[in-house]
Amino acid sequence: MSSRARLLLVAFFAIAALACARLGVWQLHRLHERRAANAAALEARAEPPVQLDAQSTGDSSLIERHVLATGRYDHTHDVVLRNKVYQGTPGVEIVTPLVFEGGHTAVLVNRGFVPASDAVTVETDSLHEPGVVTVEGLAVAAPAGSGAPLERAGRTTWGRLDLEALEARLPYTLAPVYIRQLPDPALPRFPRRLEPFPIDDGPHLSYAIQWFSFASMAVVFAGVVWKQKREAPSPSLRSG
Repeated sequence: MSSRARLLLVAFFAIAALACARLGVWQLHRLHERRAANAAALEARAEPPVQLDAQSTGDSSLIERHVLATGRYDHTHDVVLRNKVYQGTPGVEIVTPLVFEGGHTAVLVNRGFVPASDAVTVETDSLHEPGVVTVEGLAVAAPAGSGAPLERAGRTTWGRLDLEALEARLPYTLAPVYIRQLPDPALPRFPRRLEPFPIDDGPHLSYAIQWFSFASMAVVFAGVVWKQKREAPSPSLRSG
């Protein structure tokens, strides 16, 4: 290998090492941000439950709080979230608007998981909960955009909640938060209510370790190539 080629290879490994190290630092920043968010979520979950109504739904401080909401489910506008998996079983999640007294405002309630072999098709008629109900769960920020509704056999499923697109289809205003209903043995077996989102460090620490490992490997490779350059015999010795 020529000296120029070795120098280019060393430069390549050096740049790769810097890039990987930068990505590792970025993952550490993400870890720090996640831990700060986790601390705030734990603090919010430790607060006593809040009664949610048509006037209080816009309060952003409710996120991650335990909430109670009373109203009637509008099952004519059940939302089916496709391509879900629970404990290795494919299925869907059922989200239903809970309409407050007066009928002008509603909050979306994720009522839980229903098995479906294709993770799309499900009959929701048997899952209705008529009458006035009181829901207990965690308040979660409702996303907007990229819901990707899909029409199939006369039924609509969604890739994710899309507040703006859903509100355009409904005859009332939706709260900017939705409720992830908590498990309760008194509730019907299905939909299976889901546990709260886990509060953990996520993959950021393992990703950071991986990137720093890649950076170290790149430094080692650069050192090996550079050492070969320095130890390469001179042309006079090779010709002799």
